[in-house]
Amino acid sequence: MLRTVNRVVLALAGLVLLVIGGSVLAVGLGASPPSWWIHDGRHDVLVSAADRARWRDEGWFWPTVIAVLAVIVLLALWWLSAQLRRHRLAEVLVETGDGEGALLRGRAMENVLAAEAETLDGVDRARVALTGRRSTPKARVELVLAPDATPSDALHRLSDRALTHARDSAGLASLPATVRLRGVKHRAERVS
Repeated sequence: MLRTVNRVVLALAGLVLLVIGGSVLAVGLGASPPSWWIHDGRHDVLVSAADRARWRDEGWFWPTVIAVLAVIVLLALWWLSAQLRRHRLAEVLVETGDGEGALLRGRAMENVLAAEAETLDGVDRARVALTGRRSTPKARVELVLAPDATPSDALHRLSDRALTHARDSAGLASLPATVRLRGVKHRAERVS
């Protein structure tokens, strides 16, 4: 949900900047602007000579403005690259023994691993995300434990059964995992 909101806000900000920049370019190329627009015509400027001259005696002002704008542009580019970067592994390379290998969809392996983890005693829900490279994937597992579960037992069962089965099925040498345990929210039991 948060990722969707983040991308919608990014798209709206980009659209606003594109419309404003395009309209300034259109006015600069000779299109007639509406009466309420921020500048009047082709030879009008966004920052007047009086505004530019106000800080002329201050040697620090314009380098500071340029540095701040450069930092904003770099942060915007970093944010854009973070939005476009894949956080999950799209496919896993399965060793078939013939030297070629086969590709397994990452989501399919995540779903199977999560389903098998949910069948373990004491596990109420499980979510799995694969990261890393397709030949050496890593698993991020989040387990929601039932109220009566013992965390060490659930972790031991997960590593002995679900992770081992996934590693062996995909023909991987290893499948390192980061496991996050949470307890399911429940009401306190009354003692009489």
